[in-house]
Amino acid sequence: MKKMNISKKDPIVEMLMNSLANLPTPTSISYLWNMGFLLGMTLMLQIITGLVLSMNFVSETSLAFQSVMHIMRDIDHGWIMRYIHSNGASLFFIFMYIHLARGIYFNSPIKMPMVWGSGVIILLLTMMTAFMGYVLPWGQMSFWGATVITSMISALPYLGPQVTTWVWGNFSVSQPTLNRFFSLHFILPFIITALVMVHLILLHKPGSSNPMGLNTDFDKMKFFPYFLVKDSTPLMLSMILIMTVVCLNPNMLGDVENFSPASSTSTPTHIQPEWYFLFAYAILRAIPSKLGGVCAMAGSILVLLILCFMKSKFNKKFNPIKKVIFWIFVSNVILLTWIGANPVEYPYINIGMFMTISYFLLILLIM
Repeated sequence: MKKMNISKKDPIVEMLMNSLANLPTPTSISYLWNMGFLLGMTLMLQIITGLVLSMNFVSETSLAFQSVMHIMRDIDHGWIMRYIHSNGASLFFIFMYIHLARGIYFNSPIKMPMVWGSGVIILLLTMMTAFMGYVLPWGQMSFWGATVITSMISALPYLGPQVTTWVWGNFSVSQPTLNRFFSLHFILPFIITALVMVHLILLHKPGSSNPMGLNTDFDKMKFFPYFLVKDSTPLMLSMILIMTVVCLNPNMLGDVENFSPASSTSTPTHIQPEWYFLFAYAILRAIPSKLGGVCAMAGSILVLLILCFMKSKFNKKFNPIKKVIFWIFVSNVILLTWIGANPVEYPYINIGMFMTISYFLLILLIM
């Protein structure tokens, strides 16, 4: 009995119970508020599958591509681990973009600026992690994508060329680059997990928002078991979705060039990143200046931080104009993604320039 009493009064157990099971949650939140839970589960899935893959991956330029083929063909269930990991990254970004869009639509930045700021930092680190992971298979698109993206650092004034050489560890993308990317790709998810904990702590202080934008202090219930059951439904649907893609068309979102080993002597006709980076890549290409393109691409993510200074609230009253602006912004991002997947030629160049200007203008209009 004494042991049971001690365990009940344990501060760590009490903190976990209060922050998870007994967390007061507004009864009016919709399924759009499930994205945080789904992101956490997908992050755990990525860490577990990535850990299994790292046990058989060889970070050596002449063996990296063959080690991936070895995982796919010779290791028991290696193919499913690799496909879950690669398609899980796409699922993670789908949830993250929905999570961000919901925050913008329901005015989360002004209500919880610290939560929003930590979320943007998590987004940046996730993009870095995904980019480094895409390089590891050492296929043609992996190698040339790394070459194009990392060479952009050289556009920075004064220290650009030196920093680029330091990132490469050589005078081009080569063995030291692969080693560094593998190490960073392994450690960054754990840093992201720590930041997610900080994100949750900052969120639980003011509490979750709700679609009505009202004070819900008088209408809340415990997270467990009600909202856990509610969160489990989209989780099961997400698992069904990813397993359907893995079993029927696992390379649907991949690039055919990555089925060829990396070669520094032959350049792909159209170099492009994964689909979840295409909107930023289109913004990069739209600016004629190399330095201007780098700044615009970085600004396309960092500009989300200025939403913390919004003066009006979307859900304070019915405002159809601001809702229309939001959906135009979403359409703009989708069109930029389409532009990024097309060659650098007319009319895609002109459309990309127009959409890039619209992207930043719409952010200001949302404010």
